[in-house]
Amino acid sequence: MDARVAVIGVGSIGSMALWQLARQGIDAIGFERYAPGHDQAAAGGESRIFRTAYLEGPQYVPLLVRARELWRELEQESGQSLLNLNGGLMIGPEDSDSMRNVLVSADRFDLPHEVLDTAEMGRRYPQHRMLPGEIGFFDEWAGVLRPEFAVLTAARRAQALGARVVSGARVTAVEPFDYGVRVHVGDRVYTVEQAVVTAGPWTAHFAPELARHVTPRKLVMTWYPALDVDAYRPERFPIFIRESGEVHIFGIPTLDGGSVKVAPHAPYGDLSDADDLDRNVAEGDLDAINRVVAELMPGLVPTPVRVSAYLEAYTTDGHALVGQLPGAENVWLLGAFSGHGFKMASAFGQVAADLVANGKTSLPIEHLDPARFAR
Repeated sequence: MDARVAVIGVGSIGSMALWQLARQGIDAIGFERYAPGHDQAAAGGESRIFRTAYLEGPQYVPLLVRARELWRELEQESGQSLLNLNGGLMIGPEDSDSMRNVLVSADRFDLPHEVLDTAEMGRRYPQHRMLPGEIGFFDEWAGVLRPEFAVLTAARRAQALGARVVSGARVTAVEPFDYGVRVHVGDRVYTVEQAVVTAGPWTAHFAPELARHVTPRKLVMTWYPALDVDAYRPERFPIFIRESGEVHIFGIPTLDGGSVKVAPHAPYGDLSDADDLDRNVAEGDLDAINRVVAELMPGLVPTPVRVSAYLEAYTTDGHALVGQLPGAENVWLLGAFSGHGFKMASAFGQVAADLVANGKTSLPIEHLDPARFAR
């Protein structure tokens, strides 16, 4: 055996899985098509949102609370600063499903928060132009993650603890057999006891029986110049998500001292294969987000100074695939996080290590079982 465990893809989830496996003293080797910390898949783009009161449903809150603890543990072990909890705003109609989910999450798990009416939002956060019927929900345990640095930090910490990383290694097949798994990398075959597939946008390549439920999609992120940059620094401008009618956007305070990241909370289009991504962005593709910025964020110039395209895999129900790969007893799948995985990546790293070591985890992942589609 070349190792006890192979991790296929050392990106958002794979880097954290490798770190957690190494922490437990499990001999693991990670295979990365590019290099840890690259910007060619779902982890690029300078920043990601962290939040605990969850628009997508309260079932995620225990994962988020654990993720927050693990982000801090990774920072402590590495000496790197990765998570700035500068707070977060969820903005939308008070009677909407998304705002109800946020309020239920906060109440059920006693999360520190405030509910702000339109007048209070105007006083505290004039960077947002509020619409009739909207409220603001302030999540104290929200903030900004640095994705590229976090992935690199986790991979380097895993290596310091004894894990191995093979960069520039495109895995072409993961082949289970009676007593292990063969991992095909170019003209070399590695043999391991178990494999953890964390292939992000390429999830369907390794789970063909689930492929009709998994779609790679193009994400486009945009950064807008601020007229008064001090009003958009982390101490004055919390991260935000706005779900109101046809508006589905998110934003992050300035990290470069000049521009503010505001982008759609949705992909720009489907791809037949993750390898088909065209990173060019047509000017007309930005019309919708530019209009929203012009209407709702008066302190920003509504033409972006930076535009970047990335990849992510989405499932048909919008929830990830986490658990045993159907039909493969010794292969674990963690993929297709549908645009909301990075904030929980540290917790899913623990999940991966738990599954390898024990075949189960104490964290709630039942709703993410890949078998729901295989059935």
